[in-house]
Amino acid sequence: MTLPVVTPREVRQDLIARREIALLDLREEDPFAKAHPLFASQLPLSRLEIEILDRVPRKETRIVLYDNGEGLVSPAGKRLAALGYTNVQALKGGLQGWTDAGYELFQDVNSYSKAFGELVEARRHTPSLPAQEVQARIDAKADQVILDARRFEEYAVMSIPGGVSTPGAELVLRARELAPDPATTIIVNCAGRTRSLIGAQSLVNAGVPNPVFALRNGTIGWTLAQQSLEHGQSRKFPDVSTQTLEEARAKARDVAYRAGVRRIDAEGLADLATDRKRTLYRFDVRTPDEYAKGHLPGFRSAPGGQLVQETDVFAPVRGGRIVL
Repeated sequence: MTLPVVTPREVRQDLIARREIALLDLREEDPFAKAHPLFASQLPLSRLEIEILDRVPRKETRIVLYDNGEGLVSPAGKRLAALGYTNVQALKGGLQGWTDAGYELFQDVNSYSKAFGELVEARRHTPSLPAQEVQARIDAKADQVILDARRFEEYAVMSIPGGVSTPGAELVLRARELAPDPATTIIVNCAGRTRSLIGAQSLVNAGVPNPVFALRNGTIGWTLAQQSLEHGQSRKFPDVSTQTLEEARAKARDVAYRAGVRRIDAEGLADLATDRKRTLYRFDVRTPDEYAKGHLPGFRSAPGGQLVQETDVFAPVRGGRIVL
């Protein structure tokens, strides 16, 4: 199938102008992680039909496909056409064309989410502690709690000794229940950096009175320091009291107000859903267990810490609308 061709310059202009566009890399994760444009989203041909309807829900969305000469673009175009997508294009020259146009390539996965975490640390000077210092505090039985901001499944595989599973979106709600004494130090960790930085900064932004730190480089840094991790743990955050819930709500409202987060009601949401010219993502950021017990129609489960970590996976259409 021959697709219309779009130049790297046109794609870049759309990204800068925040026009709706989904730049999809059709390769598997390993080659994608070695080199890709910053705002590309990896959606391999092998999983295209499985994931595309969730990740690009509006079938008129401008989709730009590319590979690195593997011949994936034409079959992907055929499959998307069969699914009813009407605005699919090919990136001229593929990945090499992007490089030849003078544009930068990035490594790793979730690149712009991770870049966001680094930006937050640089701008807000998020406090952090190295693995060796946290281990010394554990050995000294210091007054502290370690909150693991990853998904519970990741936490259960390996965790910092004594850590409690508290996925990122739960931190502001649960931290005071886990550390009611303002003198107790709160340390937030993840596997690397992003979720610990964002989690720790969310507590600082919410005005939690405790000393708050991110664990520098997470479980990876812990392993590099040749310190032992725990495995198979199941410690989870507790239920919260009515007082804690009200305090967390007030702090969340204050942060949202200062950050300019807009709010809509059910009628407003219904109005957004009727706009066929804009992509609308609806995400339920509670825990998967809470989601499974009941959720609003049309909302996908996207636990909050993971949504920040994997924005390119959950919402690859740049310029779309997101309702949480």
